[in-house]
Amino acid sequence: MSRKVVRRSIDAPDGVHCVDLLEGPQGSFALCRRDPEDPHGWRVLPGLDGEGYVSLDKAREAARAVAPWLTR
Repeated sequence: MSRKVVRRSIDAPDGVHCVDLLEGPQGSFALCRRDPEDPHGWRVLPGLDGEGYVSLDKAREAARAVAPWLTR
């Protein structure tokens, strides 16, 4: 199992939702999201299982598409 390292964890202003920007072992980046209404807890977002994103900035751009509250 490949390990991913959290490079950035960003909470929503309400403190309820969160998005993590992850770096995989090959240097690609991915997203993981937590929503309290989802009993699963942390949810892997598209882009993580495939090639991922080539940079932290690209992962952050993708995060804005799934978490409009994300401003940083």
